[in-house]
Amino acid sequence: MPKKDVNGQIQQVEAAGDSQQQPAPEEAPAPQEAADARPEAPAAEAAQRLAEELEQTREQLLRHVAEFQNYRRRVDRERATLLQRGRTEVIEPMLNVLDDFRRSLEASAQVEQQDEPGPAYQALKEGVELVYRNLSDVLTKLGVEYIEAVGKPFDEHEHEAMMQLPAPEGTEPGTVLEELQRGYRLGDRILRHARVVVAA
Repeated sequence: MPKKDVNGQIQQVEAAGDSQQQPAPEEAPAPQEAADARPEAPAAEAAQRLAEELEQTREQLLRHVAEFQNYRRRVDRERATLLQRGRTEVIEPMLNVLDDFRRSLEASAQVEQQDEPGPAYQALKEGVELVYRNLSDVLTKLGVEYIEAVGKPFDEHEHEAMMQLPAPEGTEPGTVLEELQRGYRLGDRILRHARVVVAA
């Protein structure tokens, strides 16, 4: 019986020795250790993501700049149009007043040829001439230009033919013979066509 005990103890010791001699299995690296093993991969992905975001931001900025430039050009055009329209609305009625003053001066010249005017007449005429000159100067400063007509070839863009007369000797057909009403332009815009008589 003791032998069994001895053999049993020996077997237990051998089993214990065998268990100590066998190497323990290697443990798998932790996820953080695996990430530390190749740090270049996350950095490259982050750089790529930042580059894409930067490009998107750049495209949005360029788009906003283009939209603002278009808006600014549109506002400038609208402002110029409104300014031109406002000038036209003010100037066109003044042209009729200018015509009235000019007709008054022409009538006064005819009176002077027939009668000897007195001092009161001369003072009135000088006042009318002064107002006419001042009004003409104001319109000129605003950019209003008189359209030359008499002796010029008829131009439908600037002239309005009211009648035709036989061309005098030495005058080309289509030449403006007489101006019935003056025409004016404001820059490229015709405020009023010159009403004329044209040689047929």
